[in-house]
Amino acid sequence: MNTATMRPIPPEESLIEYPSAFPIKVMGENVDGFVHAVTQVAERFDPTFDAATVELRPSKGGKYLGVTITVTATSREQLDELYRTLTTHPMVKVVL
Repeated sequence: MNTATMRPIPPEESLIEYPSAFPIKVMGENVDGFVHAVTQVAERFDPTFDAATVELRPSKGGKYLGVTITVTATSREQLDELYRTLTTHPMVKVVL
């Protein structure tokens, strides 16, 4: 996707009302440091992020771990950059 050609979405056309609690599911291998890496990224984009709210869900075989973080979304730009940062992290396989 070429972000240079994306037009900004006016607030009245957004499906998200800002600020709001916004859950993001992040999946990766169930290894030491994965949850910490995900929460560090969340804290960079949301200074009010509370790591105590993180939800963990291991895969059936235990090889993978789903981590749900809930951030306070303040803008489309913030969410776009957060998704970009998570999806390029070497420990992350999928972001939803």
